Amino acid sequence: MTYASLTDLIDRAGEDEIRQISDRNRDGVYDAEVIAAALVAADTMIDGYVFARYSRPLPSTPPVLKTWAVSIARYTLHRNGAPDHVAQDFKDAVAALKDVQAGRYALPVGDGDTDPTPQTGRVLADTPAQVFTADKLRGW
Repeated sequence: MTYASLTDLIDRAGEDEIRQISDRNRDGVYDAEVIAAALVAADTMIDGYVFARYSRPLPSTPPVLKTWAVSIARYTLHRNGAPDHVAQDFKDAVAALKDVQAGRYALPVGDGDTDPTPQTGRVLADTPAQVFTADKLRGW
């Protein structure tokens, strides 16, 4: 299952644009393989960020993942350079995914539970040894 579909791409960009950017053999129709590849690439990118913070599988799929998947797939389909607004949507989606990965944005998953499942075995902070201790400050 992908986060977005051809219908989602068309809803966002319009049928003409999606046909133009996916019709690789110039026969006037969508190239299903090209669209599927772009959607899989978007899913893979999203999973890379989301599953660094959340356990698989997600209890539910938040609608925001579809929005990000459409932005990423649309940008991917523009293989000869995307228009500025498409590139900005892509950058915004990646920035939001980085926020998810860093824990600054919690995905609304589960039954009202917005807390991500903590992942173990990761260093979250690395600080130098304490310089001023109670023993070292004694007598000041």
